[in-house]
This record gives sequence, C-alpha cells and structure tokens, in this order.
Amino acid sequence: MLFSTQNFVVAENKSDEEFKAGEVIIEHVLDSYDWHLFTWKGHHVGINLPIIVINEGRIYSFSTKRLHDSATYVTTDKKTGETITFTIPHEGQYKGKVVILGADGSQKRPLDISITKNVMALFISCTLIIVLFYLVMKAYQKRGEKAPKGLQSLIEWLIVYVRDDIARKAISEKCVDRYLPYLVTVFFFIFINNLLGLIPIFPFGANITGNIAVTAVLALFTFFITNLLGNKEYYKDIFNTPGVPWFLKFPLPLMPIIETVGCFTKPFVLAVRLFANITAGHIVVLGFISSIFIVAKISMAGGVGMSVFSLILAIFVDVIEILVAYIQAYVFTLLSALYFGMASKEHHKE
Repeated sequence: MLFSTQNFVVAENKSDEEFKAGEVIIEHVLDSYDWHLFTWKGHHVGINLPIIVINEGRIYSFSTKRLHDSATYVTTDKKTGETITFTIPHEGQYKGKVVILGADGSQKRPLDISITKNVMALFISCTLIIVLFYLVMKAYQKRGEKAPKGLQSLIEWLIVYVRDDIARKAISEKCVDRYLPYLVTVFFFIFINNLLGLIPIFPFGANITGNIAVTAVLALFTFFITNLLGNKEYYKDIFNTPGVPWFLKFPLPLMPIIETVGCFTKPFVLAVRLFANITAGHIVVLGFISSIFIVAKISMAGGVGMSVFSLILAIFVDVIEILVAYIQAYVFTLLSALYFGMASKEHHKE
C-alpha cells in the first residue's frame, strides 16, 4: 500500500506525547466510521459517513460528525420518549465501535449496519467494476468480430486466462461453464480491490481485501457453491472414502470426521490467506514510514537520513505489492476452482 500520512501528521502534532507506531499502524489498517483525507493546521479534514444502528427493532441514523463535535450524541425515541445516548469508547471491549451508553455507565452494542470507510470503498470499487465491464461490453457490440484493442484487449486476455489456465485445468469440461461466471467475478473483484488499495488518494486506498469480514464472505461463497452443487461422488468421498481401510470408518468414523472438518477448514484458509497477505503488505509499508518518526525523536538528522532509506524501501515493497495483488487473486480463484473440480468430478470405471 502506498502510504498515507494522515496518522503520522496527527502524531507529529502531539509533540508532548510519545509516538506509538503500533497504535498508528493498527488504526490505519482497521475500518473507521469516517474517511480521513488529510490534516490541515491540526484539524482533520475528511468525509463524515452515516452511522446506522438498530436497537430493539428501531433504526437510528446520524452523521459521524455528531460524535466528532461531541463525545456523545443524544436522541429521543419518538415512540417511547426514551433518551438514548450514543458514543464511541476509546478503550474497553467495544473500543472504536458505536455503543449505547446507559445511565449507570454501562455499554450496549446495537446491531451496527453503518456505512463505514470500507463499505463506502466497496460501493466505489463495485461501481468501477460494473462500469469497466459495461464499457467492454459496448466495445464488443461496436467492434463486432474485429480484433479487440485497448481496455477490451486487456480484459479479454484476463477472462480467457481465468477460463483456460484456471477453470478448465481444475474442472471437468462438462461442468466448467457452471462455475466460470463466479470464478471470473471473484478474480476481478479481488484483483481490482487489491490494486485500488495501493492508491493512497481518495476515493481509493481503503483496506478492503485486508478486512477479514470481506474475505470471509468471499470464502463462504466458495464454500456454499462447492457443497450445494457437489455431486454424489463428492459426498461419497467424504462419508465413504474409497481405498481407506474399514477400521478407519467403523466403528469410529475417523475418515468421515476428518473429511467433514476439511470442508470447513478450506474456506477458513481461503479467508485468512487473503486477509493476512494483504494486511501484511500494508503493515510493512507503514512500519518503514513509522521508523522515520521514531528515529527523528532521537535525532533530527537521523530522521532525515532514515526518511530517504525508508521511502526507498516503502516504494520497493509497493512494487512487490502490485505483484502480490495479482498473485492473491490468482491463488483464491485457483483454490476455488480446485474445490469446484473436486465437487463435480465423475466416477470413472476401470
């Protein structure tokens, strides 16, 4: 990820406080209720996103700005007349999350469906993907049988690559068309969002694929498609694995248990691998930038020298991250295709 200076500028302004690199890095890679753009003369400039929560069947919506202007936001339920106080605690179990503050100081977490930074970035990236493929579709309609060019040529090459080098090599020809739309979609979704996360300016730079909730949903899609469309041979391999000694199946069904657990560990591995690799790249770059401020606290001259060294390393890692953006999209798509291939394999008689 190309670095953003928002958290570092804030840390620099607080000259009386010790710079805590760990806190700055974690705050940067996590989601937030607003979209910070830059800091100007000690003041935050950003986009206040809507907070939307549901408590006891009633929806409450207000701007994040209300919690910036004051530590709490107080509203009254129109039906019951009850006063409800919202706040975002800076420590404790619900640190950084919207909670309802009780009269005795207790905290209650409502159902949170707010439009956070990652959600807004997700809307933007999905819109960009739809527009991208719409333009390619119009190019095909306009050019007909002519050779593709420009953006059309690039997108066609990637689609053919996913079809021929990923899907067809893992899934039988009879079933490949059933799974191909999903594989193409998930490849472009991950690849494009990985690339957008490398751009440090609004409306890009959000850590979407470094969010475990996003990667978990993608993995669950693969899980449900695999198990809902799996044929009888797939389930036979799970519950009556061929070629395995009978004492591993009866009286204790050891192999069926292992195979069943494997069905759930596969999506877990998919989610964690994508999340960990993307987040790690962000943390490494932020670590290099943090070292500038750490050394500058000791010596200003050392901070200047470290800035050159750190920027070179950060740019180098960013270049590597472009390759990682493609590799992670490829790996997720390939593993999904392999799971689909196992779920749709046919029985071959000797």
